Amino acid sequence: MIEPRLAEPGSAIHLQLSPALSVDDASFADLCRQNPDLRIERTAEGAVIIMAPAGSTSGRRNLAIGALLYLWARADGTGTSYDSSAGFKLPNGAIRSPDAAWVTNDRLAALPPGAEEGFAPLCPDFVVELRSSSDRLTAVQAKMDEYIANGARLGWLFDPIDRTVYVYRPTRPVEVVVGPAQMAGDPELPGFVLPLDDVWR
Repeated sequence: MIEPRLAEPGSAIHLQLSPALSVDDASFADLCRQNPDLRIERTAEGAVIIMAPAGSTSGRRNLAIGALLYLWARADGTGTSYDSSAGFKLPNGAIRSPDAAWVTNDRLAALPPGAEEGFAPLCPDFVVELRSSSDRLTAVQAKMDEYIANGARLGWLFDPIDRTVYVYRPTRPVEVVVGPAQMAGDPELPGFVLPLDDVWR
């Protein structure tokens, strides 16, 4: 079991393994299972990113976002929502865990049987990342760019530090929204409205 010494909640260690070591999908899944208290991702280049559990404030904000996305997805019925513990294998080979995500049922139905039991081999249609105090903004923005390049149709990056939302869509410039009271997911997520009082608090 890996027991890295992380400086603060939400901080991360980047392990560049290639070319000395290669972590295939099965080995990576075993690594995650052996370390259930850590959030672990793999980049397209094969580096492993090990993140400490989120701080209490980030956990509260994540739950607020995920709970409202779940309630909307259940009422809408056209897709499935996921929390930050779900991993997805993107087309570029990276394995990422957005803070919240949503995938259409049509795309899930097209997956091979049992694919959702591991890291679903797709990029979610909608992704949310929430910047914590230990995150470099440029690093989280690069992750959002990766989601869009791999098929996400809508992405929201929340930065509570500056009370700013960065909105990502394919073939469009990133939209920067300062201090909004809520965000609407139309047209990609029709009728989904996320109040932001719990995110900014």
